[in-house]
Amino acid sequence: MNIVLLIIIVVAIVLAIVGGLNTALSWLLWVALIVGVIALIAFLFRVISGNRRA
Repeated sequence: MNIVLLIIIVVAIVLAIVGGLNTALSWLLWVALIVGVIALIAFLFRVISGNRRA
């Protein structure tokens, strides 16, 4: 797994926890969900493209 992708996933998890604990910062939950979805799509794209080359 790419180190940048791993960092994005960790940031998404941290933002999800912070956004879930503090209702005043609930927008962080949406940011975490969006970043998490982007990281998941990037990871799946790398896995799929890697399997096609093999």
